[in-house]
Amino acid sequence: MAAHFDRRLRKAAVTTTVAAVAVAALSASQAPDVTADGNGRQTAADNVPSSDTPAAESATGNSPYYTDLPPLNSPSPAPTTGTPTSPGASEAGIPATVLDAYKKAESELRRAKPGCNLPWQLLAAIGKVESGQARGGRVDANGTTIGRIIGPQLDGNGFALIKDTDNGVYDGNSSYDNAVGPMQFIPSTWAWAGRDGNGDGKKDPNNVYDAALAAGHYLCRFDWDLSDQADLNRAILSYNNSQDYLNTVLSWLEHYRRGTHEIPDGTGSLPVGRSDDPFTGVGPSPGRTGASSGSRTPGTATPGPDQSPGKPSAPGKPSAPGNPTSPGNPSTKPPTVPAPPTGTPTPTDTVHHLENAGTKGLTATAGDTFAQRISTRAETEDGEAVGKVRVRFTVLGDTDAAFTGGEKVAAVTTNASGVAVAPALVAGEQTGAFTVRATVIGRTVPGLDYRATVTERVADTLTRTTDTELTCTPGGEFADPVEVKATLKGAVAEKVAVTATLITSDADPAENDKGPYFKDADGNPVRTLTGRRTDAKGLLELPKLYADDAEGTYVLRLTTAGGATLDITLKVAEAAEPTPGPSTAPSGSPSAEPEA
Repeated sequence: MAAHFDRRLRKAAVTTTVAAVAVAALSASQAPDVTADGNGRQTAADNVPSSDTPAAESATGNSPYYTDLPPLNSPSPAPTTGTPTSPGASEAGIPATVLDAYKKAESELRRAKPGCNLPWQLLAAIGKVESGQARGGRVDANGTTIGRIIGPQLDGNGFALIKDTDNGVYDGNSSYDNAVGPMQFIPSTWAWAGRDGNGDGKKDPNNVYDAALAAGHYLCRFDWDLSDQADLNRAILSYNNSQDYLNTVLSWLEHYRRGTHEIPDGTGSLPVGRSDDPFTGVGPSPGRTGASSGSRTPGTATPGPDQSPGKPSAPGKPSAPGNPTSPGNPSTKPPTVPAPPTGTPTPTDTVHHLENAGTKGLTATAGDTFAQRISTRAETEDGEAVGKVRVRFTVLGDTDAAFTGGEKVAAVTTNASGVAVAPALVAGEQTGAFTVRATVIGRTVPGLDYRATVTERVADTLTRTTDTELTCTPGGEFADPVEVKATLKGAVAEKVAVTATLITSDADPAENDKGPYFKDADGNPVRTLTGRRTDAKGLLELPKLYADDAEGTYVLRLTTAGGATLDITLKVAEAAEPTPGPSTAPSGSPSAEPEA
């Protein structure tokens, strides 16, 4: 916090000559390959995402964010539910519905991805920085924002260049993408990260429940553990690739961890300083030494109109005296960087088709990771490689296979050789064939399909766990259950399907129509069982066996994919008569001695 306080003191004395220094500082603080333009707005090298790994595919497209910092002193103890009594309390408070969405998302992630250790305070910190907690909690009863929250269009004019990917469905812009909703997802990210957080059957980036749950899953991908500082930093930077963004989110995370409280919807303070504003792009606005909302009080701010695509606007401007102004015309907006000449094609514009970059033989056993990763090469009409093009990989078909982290869609940027390599593909338990399709984001060219197949889990050996003889009287039931263990090359074979059939004889595998049997749910005789699987230890215990009135010796045959077979002998016979022991009755006369 000392660093933040020092930053506030320096900002209070800033003049117009310091704006350029602030821009340079922001540029220097960015992650590799990320710079700031003349207005302090973030842009990646060549106006496209700079990394060739999915981790760097920013959720927001590196859209601008609010740079307000927490108040120096958190209320202690935190105020009770209701309207806060001070600006500091206002910043510590979170609108009721928004807070509920964060906590529900945390609860769901604790269940779905317990190793991630996602704290709801992290969602609150990102929600604060991205949209000021949905514009101070301006949401309806279902959690949908009252009016859409739309960021500036990502047209390469000071931002990354991301051409339209959703036909304007989410952002209303059919030319370029815009970040959308309280967590500011770009449409191409929402296409795979979107979730239904409120159970209404829809995935809406404008709904705080949906957006919060999606943000949680986004932050928990790649098996990150957010209780580890290094993983936490990676996750936040993957949301918006800026060191200053990371520092701002961490400040709010620490603030909310020290204590917060619920305030009524719509009474939260609106954010003021945004990273694409040269006068507020680094740290808090001039003149602010306390709460990040400056002189605003909850309930007094009037939300502005919905932002239209391509027209970035901050919900509020600081009104404290001492604001730096542009010489000669203090009321004009900061100058913008001219758009690239329309005659200069982007790398995406030059892509003519996609080619398979050597992927073949995509086959894996259920539950295993495919040994080969899917590779696609973007090429011009002449077959030249095209780097820095975003390629989307989508798992299609009736399958539970997914990429690492459980996602069905992944976006990857091609490298200098024009190749995009998808994340590792993990087979589910559902067997059969499915398709992974590669498409170019922002350009209509034919997709490239890859066929993948999931095969059954297998075992090569089945053994009984006991050697107890299995016997039964006619019309009775077998006292001991049948339990077997499956192995593959000596190792435990879990989740292997086992088929159990009471066969006619060793030489005739046809199902027997008499002798021992299992029972179905209605108590009817069943002599073939399917769909039974071994547990994590490779063990399987079959249901109780019964016998009809036919005596004899019978065979129970167990088989699995992979060639494992085991025949078990069952005997049905009347209980043997007890054998008399030596006579102990008294004899009438002594026995005669045998003759010599």
